[in-house]
Amino acid sequence: MFGLAAALSARAADASANWDHHCAMCHGKDGKGDTKIGAKLGCKDFTDAKVQADLKDDAAIKAIKEGLKSDDGKKLMKPFDQLSDSEVKDLVAYIRSFKK
Repeated sequence: MFGLAAALSARAADASANWDHHCAMCHGKDGKGDTKIGAKLGCKDFTDAKVQADLKDDAAIKAIKEGLKSDDGKKLMKPFDQLSDSEVKDLVAYIRSFKK
């Protein structure tokens, strides 16, 4: 039981560290996307229940792994293909934790 709790806690810590390192600059530490860069790129507010409802896990996973481009081909988010599948899934779960 304690081993499972420790493993889950470590995964949450890893997701938080990955968020801080890779995502917070644009999406904000709190997931609101209200940074200067986030505003320029149109980052969504992950604390908004509608944004969360509209965000599908498979789309979030794809965006993290492959990055995002605008309709005219401008890079909005670089791919984070150095993250493992497990780290990406943990990041999606972390994004879900912003929902209020």
